[in-house]
Amino acid sequence: MDDHTALERLLTSDDPSVRYKARVGISGESVTGAALRSLQDEMRVSERVRALLSERQADGTILIHPYNKWRDAHWVLAQLCDLGYPSGDESLWPLVNQACNWSLACAPRVIDGRVRRCVSQQGYTLLYLIRLGLVDERCKELASRLIAWQWPDGGWNCDKRPGAKCSSVHETLLPFRALDAYARLTGNSAAASAADRAAEFFLERRLMWRKTTGEPIRPRFLLLSYPYYYHYGLLAVLRAMLDAGRLCDPRCRDARDVLELKRAPDGMFPLECKHYEP
Repeated sequence: MDDHTALERLLTSDDPSVRYKARVGISGESVTGAALRSLQDEMRVSERVRALLSERQADGTILIHPYNKWRDAHWVLAQLCDLGYPSGDESLWPLVNQACNWSLACAPRVIDGRVRRCVSQQGYTLLYLIRLGLVDERCKELASRLIAWQWPDGGWNCDKRPGAKCSSVHETLLPFRALDAYARLTGNSAAASAADRAAEFFLERRLMWRKTTGEPIRPRFLLLSYPYYYHYGLLAVLRAMLDAGRLCDPRCRDARDVLELKRAPDGMFPLECKHYEP
């Protein structure tokens, strides 16, 4: 495997967000360094970021529903967060207010004693508020709701069928990432405990396989995709485990081996599926 060639391709990319991720995630540079701050400033005016923000109006809002895939306030903020967009950009507050007003207005439904809610929405909202450095009192409210809505097995689900007893990997991934980030930011013990339980929900399944039969939860989950938005998959859950400091857990080894087997001779990886259409 030609690791050097792969790294050089990433470090010389035309996209500053790719260079930023390579320097932080692979080369291990400090995010507080002057060189990386300069790279983030370049990211602000990059083609990708300009495209994401191109539908903002004069007041800073986007005039479509906040959950209109994938162009609305919610998904624009989510993608900026994932790119490593610089923290504390106050010009994003109008989008934040749009997304939070929608996210906090979403009411849960309780069926057979369990909250049935697409909490990947509230989870992603909390995560990008933290990662984009736009934290306010709404983060506490979002975290409290996620904790209160957690199912007994450690996850979350939006399945309205009364017989549904097992959480959804799709709906659990983003609340897990968000509560882990919130606990690290605030030291909140309830958030840390909820994140630990969610991590166990994934680790009990070795991330990708059913507890009952050992078969893949879904074969599609083993395909590499990016951006993954709210979708569960190999890259998405491995990234979540890395951020939570759990990637060295032995139960992640099989998923890591699958990823390694997908590596091409030049050290790069294929895009095997996507969740969007041009």
